[in-house]
Amino acid sequence: MSRTGFLATLLTATLLSGGAWAETIHFHATMTPGAEVPPKTSSGSGDALATLDTVTKKLDYTVTYKDLTGPATMAHFHGPAATGVNAGVVVPFKVSPSPISGSATLTDAQIADLVAGKWYANVHTAANPGGEIRGQMEK
Repeated sequence: MSRTGFLATLLTATLLSGGAWAETIHFHATMTPGAEVPPKTSSGSGDALATLDTVTKKLDYTVTYKDLTGPATMAHFHGPAATGVNAGVVVPFKVSPSPISGSATLTDAQIADLVAGKWYANVHTAANPGGEIRGQMEK
């Protein structure tokens, strides 16, 4: 068999075997006090950026924030929830001064909710224990 024939056979076998091809999906949210439920009064703002590897199911995220009423006390991804609806914590963040970075391995159900736009990120402070800034995660 020629080298070209061998490579063609190898490529065909790989494609027919349904080899795992990673897809990376990017998500973002702009966090504001007005998006909290109920809305908050604050000068705070932030962004949440995340990438999901669909093969390993690993979500990497970075959350930045500024001008909060005080130090962040908690921060999380919540879901499943539509915009304007509160939900439980799905992925807690290790709170640190901005930026907060981390990763989590998601379940299939969590991935489905995230891809469907049913997750939001928020940051809490002592003055706003229910959350001071919030943003819906979008592709």
